[in-house]
Amino acid sequence: MSATTTEAHPDLIAQARAIVDNVRSGSRVALGRAITLIESNAAKHAPLAEEVIRQALPYAGHSIRVGITGVPGAGKSTFIEAFGTMLCREGKRVAVLAVDPSSTVTHGSVLGDKTRMEMLCREENCFIRPSPSSGTLGGVTRKSRETIILCEAAGYPIILVETVGVGQSETAVRSMVDFFLVLLIAGAGDELQGIKKGIIELADTILITKADGENKPRTDMTRAEFERVLHYLSSPTPGWRPEVLTCSSLEGIGIREVWDVIGRFCEYTQKSGFFTDNRRQQTLDWIEDMLSQQLWDDFIRNEGVREHWPQVEQAVLTGQLSATAAWKQLFNAYTNTHD
Repeated sequence: MSATTTEAHPDLIAQARAIVDNVRSGSRVALGRAITLIESNAAKHAPLAEEVIRQALPYAGHSIRVGITGVPGAGKSTFIEAFGTMLCREGKRVAVLAVDPSSTVTHGSVLGDKTRMEMLCREENCFIRPSPSSGTLGGVTRKSRETIILCEAAGYPIILVETVGVGQSETAVRSMVDFFLVLLIAGAGDELQGIKKGIIELADTILITKADGENKPRTDMTRAEFERVLHYLSSPTPGWRPEVLTCSSLEGIGIREVWDVIGRFCEYTQKSGFFTDNRRQQTLDWIEDMLSQQLWDDFIRNEGVREHWPQVEQAVLTGQLSATAAWKQLFNAYTNTHD
C-alpha cells in the first residue's frame, strides 16, 4: 500500500468500509465487484482499491492457500471441481481463483472455467473467480494476492489458485500460496519433461491424474517413477518430503487423500514454524513485486523513454546498436527526464 493510504479522504474511507462490510457479509456478488475494482487498471480506481485492501487486511490471513498447476491436459479444472465439491459438501467454504490465459489478439480472457466447473458453480459454499492472466508470467494475475486477501476477508478458509500451467515460471505462484500441488499425467512423452522438471522442484505434492480404466496401470508406474525422482531433489519446504498420489477426478477416487496430505502438511509446517515464516517472506516478496512493476510502468510511460524508444528499437533491428547499448540509452533518457 502507498504511504498516503492512511491519509485517505473521509468519503473514500467510508466508501471502502461499505465495500468491505458487504464483502464480509458473505455476498458473492459484493466479493466479485470488489475484485473487479482491485483488478482495474484505471488510475481513478487505484485510491479506492488501495483503501479497500487496507481495510480488508485485518480480516485476512486465516486460510490455507493451495496453488494448483500442471502440464496441459492434466485435468486441473476437472480435479478442482471434484476436490472443491467434496469440500463444499462437507460444509467447508472454498474460493477458486482460476486464472485464464489471455487472448494474444484481444488481450481478453477466455474465461472458460465457470463453464468447465458447472457442478461446483452450483455449490453455495463455493466462489469461483476467473481472471485473465494478461500475459503475466507465472500463470497468475498482477492482483492475485489482493484477490486472495478479499476472499479471506469474505470468510473463505480454503483458497485454491489454479494457474495457466503452460510451463511459465511457477515461482510466482509458489510465492503466494502455502501448499503447492502439481498435477501430471502418465505417458505424456519426452516433450513435456522440461516442463515437469521445472515444476516438480517446487511441488509439495505431486498428483498423477486420470487413474482410471485402462490408464490405471500407467498411472501407478508413473507414480513409482516420480517417487524415485523425488529422492534426488531437495524439498521446497524444509523437513517435508513431497508425496506422490494418484486420483481419478471422474470417479472421485483419491480426492480425499489429497485433502489429508494438505492437512498433514499444515500441521507439520505450523509446528515447525515454517508456515508463519513463509507467510512473512511472501509479504516481503509482494512488496518487491509491486515495486518492480511500478518502476517498469513508470519507466515505460516516461516521456524521454517514449521519445527515444522507436529510434533505439530501429537501430537494434538494423544491427547498428547492441541490446546492451540500447537499454543504456533508454535508461539515460529516463534519468535525464527525471533530473
